[in-house]
Amino acid sequence: MPAGYDADERGQWRQAQVSAFRFLDSEPGHEDLSLEQIRRMIAIRPRARDRFLIALLAGTGLRIGEALGLRQEDLHFLASSRSLGCPVQGPHLHVRRRTDNPNRALAKSRHPRYLPVTPDIVAFYTDPARTEPGGRRGRDRHGVREPLPPPLGRAVTHLNAKNVFDRLARRAGHPARPHMPRHSAATHWLREGVDRDVVQKLLGHASPLSMDRYRHVDESETRAAVDRAQAWREDQ
Repeated sequence: MPAGYDADERGQWRQAQVSAFRFLDSEPGHEDLSLEQIRRMIAIRPRARDRFLIALLAGTGLRIGEALGLRQEDLHFLASSRSLGCPVQGPHLHVRRRTDNPNRALAKSRHPRYLPVTPDIVAFYTDPARTEPGGRRGRDRHGVREPLPPPLGRAVTHLNAKNVFDRLARRAGHPARPHMPRHSAATHWLREGVDRDVVQKLLGHASPLSMDRYRHVDESETRAAVDRAQAWREDQ
């Protein structure tokens, strides 16, 4: 015991309760995916629902909880949504935090935001394969859901999404996790010169410090940096 410490006459203060710290183990493999890997992941999935989910995550940088919590009323995929009372122009989606989702999906940020989407994402959503026999969609209001029974219109859960990516990893031959498309989107935007403030807004980060983990440097970038540094020798 430390000098001068009083453990009391019965010794009940001899042991002190302290917080248990959990250290994250780094997982080997890719933290982000290349555009070629994302295209292959989409191509090898037979279900239109899964192709839409992958394209949605990679094209918008959504968190998996945000994607699974989307409802049809959040998907404004028309050129103009003024008829819906929405002033945002162009195809887009709204991210809203809800606590009553049947699949328990929850958006991390408490502040709603909207994200523009590309025509490719709209095409994946409107794929006829996502409809039920007879052209009828699931009864659930969620945008990302099981297109076929049983049970009819069931919302996709985190476990469903994880199983999809586990199967993708086995078929594609590289790591695949639901959060990796988000990293991929942010990394691609930053490499293409998109302002960090814009990327921060797209990702829904409150602090710019959260952006640091989303910048992955690959070997081609380090090689290009060294080549540029050696360019002075060619001028001699």
